[in-house]
Amino acid sequence: MARGKILVVDDEPQIVDLVRLYLQRDGYQVTSARDGQEALTLFHRDKPDLVVLDLMLPEVDGIEVCRQIRRHSSVPIIMLTARSEDMDKLLGLELGADDYVTKPFSPRELVARVGAVLRRTRDEVVQPQTVMVGTLKLDLEKYQASCHGQPLDLTAIEFKLLATLARSPGRVFTRLQILDQVHGDAFEGYERTIDAHIKNLRHKFPEGKGCRIVTVHGIGYKLEEA
Repeated sequence: MARGKILVVDDEPQIVDLVRLYLQRDGYQVTSARDGQEALTLFHRDKPDLVVLDLMLPEVDGIEVCRQIRRHSSVPIIMLTARSEDMDKLLGLELGADDYVTKPFSPRELVARVGAVLRRTRDEVVQPQTVMVGTLKLDLEKYQASCHGQPLDLTAIEFKLLATLARSPGRVFTRLQILDQVHGDAFEGYERTIDAHIKNLRHKFPEGKGCRIVTVHGIGYKLEEA
């Protein structure tokens, strides 16, 4: 039985053939498209479990394909790009991509990324929709948070970060582990940005009520009841 349906979108036939070979060896069912318009057609027809999407495509580029997919679906998307500029990576992630791989890449690495993203998104499906730690309450479906009955005005990233800590209260997360949950591997090297988000979250918690984010020096952060 196939582990999942993967749509691979790239206009370079040798890349498509290589990625298909490695994914099929790992048990995935693979379809492919060589331009953005064909990708959108196959996406709506086949309803894949994950899309591997090149950034630079003829007809409709990868950014627009990602944008159109996100209007209708939360299916995981891994972007392929020959560009190394941070802004290109950020743009794709802001549009809703779950991860990215920079060309040239190892097909084994891509298969590992596919498996990791699918596991992460499938785990999210079976997790409870409400998480509580002390008087902190998170509605994971509505993206709403409150502490001691007071609503918390959180950004999307702050909410995801807090949800990561709240799902395992008392567990110490490294910055990279938090980034992996919030952004995927895409932001490796930017782990210090977590410190800024933690600082903002602490300002938004009612002091001394419900729970607190604790710094574990030299390691990372944990959430515990206050």
